[in-house]
Amino acid sequence: MSEKTKILETFENQYPDRDYKIVHTAPEFTSLCPKTGHPDFATLILEYVPDKLCVELKSYKLYLESFRNDGIYYESVTNKILDDLVEVCQPRYMKLTAKFNVRGGISSVVEVEYKKV
Repeated sequence: MSEKTKILETFENQYPDRDYKIVHTAPEFTSLCPKTGHPDFATLILEYVPDKLCVELKSYKLYLESFRNDGIYYESVTNKILDDLVEVCQPRYMKLTAKFNVRGGISSVVEVEYKKV
């Protein structure tokens, strides 16, 4: 378990026998471009169907804030966040959409998904 993953907390799903979707939107995500050091801004949309555990929101917020000074590419940070959340929550399904703001005339959207087998 990484240092970042240790930030994430969970709580017991009170309805584990039911499939239902949770959607969390974080409009103020920031990290740094590893090439230029300039800040990258994004809106993250996390959608998931929990199994036994749900992510606790304050810990999720602190976890996202931990990337503020990290030099990491859009694709890598999006996949890392999904991997860390899957590791701690073990959901039935999870999707993370990262909508990065325009920089240099280009906007980017990175979407990653996990499905329990």
